[in-house]
Amino acid sequence: MNTTAPLRVLVVDDDFRVADLHRDAVDAVPGFRALEPARSIGTARSAIAEHRPDLVLIDNYLPDGEGVELVRSIDADAIVLSAASDAETVRRALRAGAIGYLIKPFDSRALRERLERYARYRNVLDTADVEQDDIDRALSIVHGGPATTTRSATEQMILTTLGAREASAGEIATECGISRATAQRHLAAMAARGVVDVRLRYGSTGRPEHRYAASRG
Repeated sequence: MNTTAPLRVLVVDDDFRVADLHRDAVDAVPGFRALEPARSIGTARSAIAEHRPDLVLIDNYLPDGEGVELVRSIDADAIVLSAASDAETVRRALRAGAIGYLIKPFDSRALRERLERYARYRNVLDTADVEQDDIDRALSIVHGGPATTTRSATEQMILTTLGAREASAGEIATECGISRATAQRHLAAMAARGVVDVRLRYGSTGRPEHRYAASRG
């Protein structure tokens, strides 16, 4: 069960109808919460300073400048949503640090897919320390490529330790000699790929515990 706070998203678009559509699309995706849209770079800067969003969805053509230039200067992830389809604008957006680019008009399902990918990307990198396979997997997820199927040495050790039984992340961590956070991260990644199955077991405290077992599928 995911009890983390929703990812906050700021939509920046001077067309209030488009901004409201994108805001509603964000709110329709579990795990996300849209902030009040901003209509210009100036209001976007103020909103970012006040609310510190996790992700900014920004049009490139705004009344007081280009969204790409705002992307370059903010401490937040950003996806550019723009009618500009020329390669130079796309390259500038990516050089500025945008993690995605959607050409308008687009289907709402395309935005939902990007948001779901972003949530998975954040989940992989939501830890103090990462390994190279975590970075590779996160980049593959956010850019829409196929996730690597090569298991890291740590994942292989976890699977070997798990064997044919069922165990918690804490139990696996102790037996493998790794931190619980590392075990949890790898088990969650393998569960997403269908390598292991996750079950909930309720103890005497009433709080569910995640139990993992090698997938039989």
